[in-house]
Amino acid sequence: MKAQWVNVTVDDQNKALAFYTGKLGFVLRDDIKMGPTRWLSVVSPHDPDGVQVVLQDSSFPGSAAHQHELFTAAVPAVAFHSDDVDAEFKRLKELGVVFRGEPWSMGAIKAVLFEDTCGNLINLVHPAR
Repeated sequence: MKAQWVNVTVDDQNKALAFYTGKLGFVLRDDIKMGPTRWLSVVSPHDPDGVQVVLQDSSFPGSAAHQHELFTAAVPAVAFHSDDVDAEFKRLKELGVVFRGEPWSMGAIKAVLFEDTCGNLINLVHPAR
């Protein structure tokens, strides 16, 4: 068994696609019309056959409220790994990404939270050195 997809609820799929590709550097994997919304997924350019991040439209009943509760409670929707969280923090900050503080060590990992402009907090992590 392995993970194939992770859903991230977004309030605007077009805005999410622009952020996840333009700022974070993911690449478009699938963009398939599915009724009033679409199956929209991105992948890491370093692992194009790896886990897909599905940018799930928030119109599904209850998903927008759940997304809001997580954001308000400062609970990340997902975590992304970086080999160098400090360098990635600097790069993304220069691109205008909004962070919730500076990278900090938490035992086995170093992490920092940022906002994805679509209603989510993302945890950027790497093993502490």
